[in-house]
Amino acid sequence: MMFFFFIAGIQPKTITVDDTPRVCPICGTTNAYLKRTDHYLSIFFIPILRVKRGDPYLYCEYCKMPVEQEHMIDEFLPAYKICSRCGKRFNPSYNFCPFCGKRI
Repeated sequence: MMFFFFIAGIQPKTITVDDTPRVCPICGTTNAYLKRTDHYLSIFFIPILRVKRGDPYLYCEYCKMPVEQEHMIDEFLPAYKICSRCGKRFNPSYNFCPFCGKRI
């Protein structure tokens, strides 16, 4: 008789969206970075599949305070192009929409 056990779950993973240091609106130092917390399906504690993409926020390494997106100044948010065909946002350096292929 064989027994198998299976460990799975959802775990958060914080990634740095942009490595450019920015000025923290709370403490004024240039130790703030644009980050995002995504949620991943993990099997045996190994992240396998992203199930939820988080919103970007500014996180200061000095004062350890996150600044939510609605309180951020527009200059902290990355600039995106919006496709006129499908309406999706994408990196402004692309010449084609990565979702529908339309030339921009």
